[in-house]
Amino acid sequence: MLISTEMATIGVTDAGGQGFPLLLLHGSGASREVFAHQLESDLSAQFRLIALDLPGHGASSNATDPSRAYTITGYADAVRNVLRQLGIKRAAVFGWSLGGHIAIELAGSTELVAGLMLTGAPPVGRGPLAMLRGFHTSWDMLLASKEQFSERDIERFATLCFEDSIVPELRAAIERADGRSRPVFQRSMLRGDGVDQRATVESLMTPVAIVNGAREPFARLGYLPTLAYRNLWRDTCMVISGAGHAPFWQRPEAFNPLLAEFCADVIESESTRVIRRARSA
Repeated sequence: MLISTEMATIGVTDAGGQGFPLLLLHGSGASREVFAHQLESDLSAQFRLIALDLPGHGASSNATDPSRAYTITGYADAVRNVLRQLGIKRAAVFGWSLGGHIAIELAGSTELVAGLMLTGAPPVGRGPLAMLRGFHTSWDMLLASKEQFSERDIERFATLCFEDSIVPELRAAIERADGRSRPVFQRSMLRGDGVDQRATVESLMTPVAIVNGAREPFARLGYLPTLAYRNLWRDTCMVISGAGHAPFWQRPEAFNPLLAEFCADVIESESTRVIRRARSA
């Protein structure tokens, strides 16, 4: 389906059903198709799976105002608008890469996020030095802010994201993405727009899961355990062997059970939250 927002017209997959909502947010240059191994799995029988194409990606339109819509707060506003039109007030959120940073913004600025799972999205503080603590420095990182992609850039970005598991649909998504989104978002992160991502994740009382591939090329895996989490799921930052930046795509047989267990714990946490609120009323 297509949902109109102030930022863009958004392509949305809503599996429906009575299950607790689970929102899936993709990374830069991707689309909701990257979550095929989740949308077409048993997860769809347990939860109400929702995946959308961010503005400038997939079946969504390019932004009407790129300088606003492609910032971290702009993306979060678009997602919030979609959820409002779907009638969703609380959801578990899985954010990958760019989508992870948007998910943190939502968690810090709204009441939407009942539980947060992050992959390839280190929660960093404000400013360039904080970014350097959470991300590797390499020439490849420049692709994240490059507006025009050559064929070589597309191939390199695809390899960084998916290694040898790339399929034509995922490559086509990289080609389709509005190149203006990359430098605008990069500048937004460097400026420290929105919430302080590290402080937000460290202060969340809702469950926070950190799950990455062992060959993660962008985020510093050694940085993630240094955060002072208040409610880190299973008290550890998890690493999935045999995977890189997209373990949910490369190793869904290992990732999906973790996602299901996390969401089950989020639902239990929500039940406790409702009971506490009722008693204090």
